[in-house]
Amino acid sequence: MSDMNYQKQAQDYYGKAPVIILGSGASAAHGMSGMGALAKHLVAHTDVSDLSAPELKVWENFCKVLSNGVDLESALHQVSASEELTSRIVKTTWMLINAEDIEIFQKSLQGNATFPLSLLLEHMFRSSLKMINIVTTNYDRLAEYACDQGRIHHYSGFTHGFFRQLAAPTEITSARRANIWKVHGSLDWFLSPQEDTVALSNFYGIPDNYQPQIVTPGTQKYQKTHLEPFRSIINNADQAINEAGSYLCIGYGFNDEHIQPKLMVKCLRQKTPITIITYALSESAKKIILDGKAQNYLAIERGKTDDQSIVYSSLDKAPLTVEKNIWSLEGYLSLIM
Repeated sequence: MSDMNYQKQAQDYYGKAPVIILGSGASAAHGMSGMGALAKHLVAHTDVSDLSAPELKVWENFCKVLSNGVDLESALHQVSASEELTSRIVKTTWMLINAEDIEIFQKSLQGNATFPLSLLLEHMFRSSLKMINIVTTNYDRLAEYACDQGRIHHYSGFTHGFFRQLAAPTEITSARRANIWKVHGSLDWFLSPQEDTVALSNFYGIPDNYQPQIVTPGTQKYQKTHLEPFRSIINNADQAINEAGSYLCIGYGFNDEHIQPKLMVKCLRQKTPITIITYALSESAKKIILDGKAQNYLAIERGKTDDQSIVYSSLDKAPLTVEKNIWSLEGYLSLIM
């Protein structure tokens, strides 16, 4: 496979107006904590005072599982946390990710930090596109910041303003718009004292009597996502995936049950093209895409250095090592712009 082949393939797939799928790797590129760092933070900072004896036993088991090298998501599936313990884990998660999120936003205000996603969206909107769909498992607001930086209106399920309430997609109209479907919730979503979900922007702490609406891994994840607003958000994400002409996955590990099934049906059965750019392809990605039956794929991961990339393509059985960075979003942009 030559450089021209994979570049033309990247451009062909991009030309089909992809749905953008953001995974944790997209946020890690900006310095956000991954699952490993979050696990350490939870063990060190979760408030377990005043818990009952059975809850403390569950917490001790959870910490022991983590210390044995089990990843955070698997560890949370191995223990049955009470509603109170789950609430404390959610709050501790929120405090870490929110602090990092606001720091990134403040750096962007200095004008020396351009979001690569902003450049991508601006470029996509130079066509006849009026709507772009972004599906993400991330809690952070980096996609929203990227839209703001590019003067792009975005919709994530709520009205505009400082105190935002749930709104149908038809309520928000603009000449061009990015829909951001956050299937696991967002840092600015809260359950109010009135038991409805509202969105409040850039708080440093959790408002009194409000609860963060983010879904952490674990057994309660599935129960939570059957409730609003998650149910509607996931339905809209499913619709976007079903109607897509192609997919652009950025730092996505192919480990989420809410995105995976629809995506794989489209790629495996309907041969919808998929592009994956990431620091390192996950084992799930390799199994599903490279070793599976996907017929139209382009997957790019980092090589031995930042300036080396490994390209896997459905056009060639053997991977190609390229001596330049095309695995990051910035590098990928050089292929399609």
